[in-house]
Parts: sequence; C-alpha cells; structure tokens
Amino acid sequence: DLEYEVFVFPQETKDSHVLVRVKPERPLQNFTVCLRSYTDLTRPHSLFSYATKAQDNEILLFKPKPSEYRLYVGGRFVSFSVPNSVAASEHVCASWESSTSIVGFWFNGKPWPRKGLQRGYTVGAEAAIVLGQEQDAFGGRFDAQQSFVGEISSVYMWDTGISTWGVLAAMHNSPREAPIFGWRNFPYEIVGEVYLKP
Repeated sequence: DLEYEVFVFPQETKDSHVLVRVKPERPLQNFTVCLRSYTDLTRPHSLFSYATKAQDNEILLFKPKPSEYRLYVGGRFVSFSVPNSVAASEHVCASWESSTSIVGFWFNGKPWPRKGLQRGYTVGAEAAIVLGQEQDAFGGRFDAQQSFVGEISSVYMWDTGISTWGVLAAMHNSPREAPIFGWRNFPYEIVGEVYLKP
C-alpha cells in the first residue's frame, strides 16, 4: 500500500525505471490508466509505457511538451492540449474503448472533449509495464532524452472505462472499482536510481 508514498526519479538516465510486476490476464478491449506526476521538465518524457512483443507503444502516456499529453494505443496516438504549467502536480486519466474508438481524458479531475483512436483494436496481454521510461523494444531500449525526472504516484490501471466520479475517487486513492493494479496494492520492482519516498 503506497498511499502516502511517491516514486522519485532524481535525474535523467537511460535505464532507471519502475517495472510494474503484473500482467493483464487477457487482451484488453477497454482500459483506463490514471497517475499523478510532478516535474519541471519541458522536453518530451514518458510517464506510462505498456509494451508487447508485437508493439512497443501498445499503450503509452507521453508528454511531448508542457502543454500536451499524448495517448498511444497500438502505435497510434491522439493529443490533448492542457494548460501550460511547469512544476505543478498534475493528475491525468486516459480511457479507451475498442468498440467505439472513444478516448476519454481527464486533467486534474476535469474531463476534456473525447476523441477517437483505433476502433476495433485489441491490446495484447503479454506486456512489460514501465513507469518513467519509453520502451522502444519489449522491456527495454530506453532513450535518456525521453526519461522522466520528478515524482510519480497514484498509478492505477483498469480493464474498463471510467466515469468522472471514478476519476475523482482515483485522485484521492480511494477507487470505486478494483483495478488490475493500483496504488493501494502496487506490485513493483525498482530498476536503477528511483526512490520510494513519503
């Protein structure tokens, strides 16, 4: 239970990351990912990377610049413009639904206009899930120029969509539905220089 903890990524590296020690039991037709990040980076960086052997950007939550988030599904992405703030704690959730292609995005609890991506696609289950680096191959081939520096916490993933009420509950680490994994019961392995701090 990491309710009062954060992962601190103290510097740019080509190898330090947090490996999430869990695999979805079956391919995903829907998913939601939520997390909180705190950084003063202005260059591109990866927050959440879910890679399979067939597709390195199976699910990727990526921030190319302070005013934009990208959600990748199966190697394609949609962008969401957000207020341009640096060194502010930001909570984001992104959800995707295969049957309609609809992507939902919430920034600090507020829903953004929905977009569409990869209708009919299925996300593979045999995944390597990494915080703080962007996988260019299954479980590795990281680029220091895309590494995260700062703090990440309140990480959740579900195999369903989510409501705005669900997002607000996740923001406060009291999720309504049981996640595939979540911050209150988080199976992780630290690789390299990452620290768990209160």
